[in-house]
Amino acid sequence: MIARRILAPILATALLLSACSDPQTAAMPAHGEQATADYERGPHRGRMLRDGDFALELQIFEDGVPPEYHAYLYRDDQALPPDAAKVTVELTRLGDRIDRFEFEPRGDYLLGDGTVVEPHSFSVAVSAIENGKTHRWAFDSFEGRVTILEPIARDAGIGTEIAGPATIADTLLLNGRVVPNEERVARVGARYPGLIRSVAKTVGDSVSPGDTLASVESNDSLQRYAVTAPVAGIVIERHANAGEVAGEEPLFVVADYRSLWVELSLFPRDLARVQAGLPVRLRSVDGELETQGTISRVAPAEGEAHGMPSGIYNARVVLDNAEGRWMPGMFVQGAVQIGETPVPLAVKRSGLQGFRDFTVVFEQIGETYEVRMLELGRQDETWVEVLGGLQAGARYVTDNSYLIKADIEKSGASHDH
Repeated sequence: MIARRILAPILATALLLSACSDPQTAAMPAHGEQATADYERGPHRGRMLRDGDFALELQIFEDGVPPEYHAYLYRDDQALPPDAAKVTVELTRLGDRIDRFEFEPRGDYLLGDGTVVEPHSFSVAVSAIENGKTHRWAFDSFEGRVTILEPIARDAGIGTEIAGPATIADTLLLNGRVVPNEERVARVGARYPGLIRSVAKTVGDSVSPGDTLASVESNDSLQRYAVTAPVAGIVIERHANAGEVAGEEPLFVVADYRSLWVELSLFPRDLARVQAGLPVRLRSVDGELETQGTISRVAPAEGEAHGMPSGIYNARVVLDNAEGRWMPGMFVQGAVQIGETPVPLAVKRSGLQGFRDFTVVFEQIGETYEVRMLELGRQDETWVEVLGGLQAGARYVTDNSYLIKADIEKSGASHDH
């Protein structure tokens, strides 16, 4: 509910931001020419920067190559040779980090001497020295950036953490099923053969120790005695009706479902990696239930196929079911932690979002949040290793990051050059 209540004020903030930092803002010449609502595009679809009769078209080119700057020179809208001017571009990113590009002739254009790394969100300063005259331009080109006031972010539950080292769990996914804990199952029979006079409990009834399940008249003494429940639990089988004869077979089966087993299927190729004592996270196939446990034993599964052993082993987990949420017969998936690997930089999975064709987190600097495109490595259910795109020590959003993404999308901060 908190998230819903703050969407309106966050949206208002985002709209105000987009009005002043739209990536479509026109180039701002150094001599103070008034910006227009959109910028002029040149013959190569780049941004046209004009100063008198001289013009420079600046393009980020990324067709089949890492993003790189191309610059084209013009006088009176006629192409000039690329060596007609010395061009420099400086990008000031969030956090005052500056990327500087020098240019050299390449065919009919000037090529910047580096990759324009993502995100393409920065304030741009361009200079061109031509015939002894220096031309300068400055403009903002922001994407994936939004400002949210601290009180609004706090009320929205936007949580952040510092990116740093973590330990990635190496897991093996196994499928299995919840079954009764055989150590908590009692098969109750008659102490002496005789005629069943009455039955007090049936399948599904809860019983306590000492509760009467049935009354039997002994064949030898003709005295009635009570067949009682030896443990607390639920009657899961009944094989007794009044008037029948009780012999050696169980009349009732009582199971205590406060403790259950999970039998995870394990192929022989994985036996060397799975052993008793390893931690495992259990999740019902519908995703509604989840818990932690420990493998208590590994043994061949019961049953044969065509007279031969099945070749399947079971890894057993004792499941604490005091709250009664799990039931025998449920199918589950178990993530067995078979090892762990320390990594120098990782982020929490809860902070990940999709942005364009990237998996991203949002870095926070002051009250501004900006997208960071990540190169990812190993991962587990909590952590994802970061191989590139984020610096160690960066503060990034871990909780309710979808709100940041929503406001960036509403602000219209797009990928445009």
